[in-house]
Amino acid sequence: MRKKIQLLQQFSVPLIAGVIVALFWANISPDSYHHLIEKDLFFGFNFHHLVNEIFMVFFFAIAAVEITQSIQPGGALSPIKTAINPLFATVGGVLGPVAIYLGLNVLFGSAELTRGWGIPTATDIALAWLVARFVFGSAHPAVKFLLLLAIVDDAIGLLIIAIFYPDPLHPTVPAWLLLILVGMGLSYLFRRMQLKSYWPYLLIGGALSWIGLFKAHLHPALALVFIIPFLPHPKKEEASIFEHDTHDHSTLSKFEHEWKVFVDFGLFFFGLANAGVEFSGMGTATWLVLAGLLVGKIVGIYGLGFIAEKVGFPFPEGMDKRDLFVVGIIAALGLTVALFVAGAAFTDPEIQGAAKMGALFSVIAAALALIAGKFLLIKKRF
Repeated sequence: MRKKIQLLQQFSVPLIAGVIVALFWANISPDSYHHLIEKDLFFGFNFHHLVNEIFMVFFFAIAAVEITQSIQPGGALSPIKTAINPLFATVGGVLGPVAIYLGLNVLFGSAELTRGWGIPTATDIALAWLVARFVFGSAHPAVKFLLLLAIVDDAIGLLIIAIFYPDPLHPTVPAWLLLILVGMGLSYLFRRMQLKSYWPYLLIGGALSWIGLFKAHLHPALALVFIIPFLPHPKKEEASIFEHDTHDHSTLSKFEHEWKVFVDFGLFFFGLANAGVEFSGMGTATWLVLAGLLVGKIVGIYGLGFIAEKVGFPFPEGMDKRDLFVVGIIAALGLTVALFVAGAAFTDPEIQGAAKMGALFSVIAAALALIAGKFLLIKKRF
C-alpha cells in the first residue's frame, strides 16, 4: 500500500486527475461545476476559497521547506559558487517569459492583459522532476541542475505573488502586515525555547501570518512561507530534494514528511477548483501564456546558462549545451503555480479562464522534451 501511495505521489496522479475531472466537468456541465466551486460553504468561504487560501498554505509551505533546506550547508544552493550557472539560467527562465509575454501583448494583446506577465514565470517542480527523470535518467547532472533551477524559481514565484498580485478589488492595507512580524518573532522565540513540535509554529505564528495577509488583502496562501524557516532544522543537509533523510528527525523534516502526502493528494482538489476551463473560452491570454512558457523559458534558460558558461561559470560535470536546451523545455511545465497566479492576476472570468488554458497547455512541454531528448541523443544515466 505504501509503495502504491508513493507511486501516485511520484507521478503527480492526484493533480493530473483533478485537472482532467475539472476539464471534463466544466465542458460537459458548466453550471453544475461552477455551482460546486462557487457555492458558499461557511463564513463566506466557498470551495475555491478553501482550496486556494487554506489548502495552498501547505503547498507553499512545502516549497518553503525545499528552499530552506537548499540554502543550508550541504544543500543544492551551497556553496553558492557551484550554483552560479543554474542561478543564471533561473534568472533567464523568469526574464525570458516576461519579455515574450509583454512583447507579444504589445503586438497582439491589450492593456488589460498586461497583469498576466507573472503567469509564465512559474515551473511546476514536481512535474518537471518527473519528466527530467524520464528524459535524462535518475543520475544525470541535468536533473539536479533542473531541480536547483526550479527551487529558486519557486522562491522568485513566491515573491512575485506577494509583491505584484495583491487583490485588485481591495487596496492593500500594509498595517496588518505587522501581524506577520509578530508571528515571525514568536516563531523565533519558540525556536530559542527549543520547542520541537511544529504545532506552536503553525497554530500561533502561522495563524497570525495568515490573518495579517488576509486583512492586508494579500494572498494568505503564503502565510507559512514566513514561518517555515524558523522550524528547527540541522545545520547541514544530508538528503537531496524528494529524498527523505531517515536520520533527520528535526522539526522541519518532520513537518515535510508528515504533510507532503496531504499536499500531494490534496492537489486533486486544487486541480478540480482551478482547472475547470471551457475550451470555448480560449483567447489571446491563452497564447500569450503558452508562448511565454514554451518560448520564453527555453530562450531565457538556454541564453543565460550559455552566457554564464562562456564567462567562466561552467555547467555541472557531465552536462553540456544540449542538456541545457532540454532543461529549458522541461522548465516550461508551468501548471500548478501558473494556474494559481492566473487566478490572482485576473478577476474577469473570461480572461482568467483563457490564461489558465495557456497554463494547462504547457503540459505539451513534456512531450517536446521527450522528443528533443531522442533527437539530440541525450544519454540517460542511472
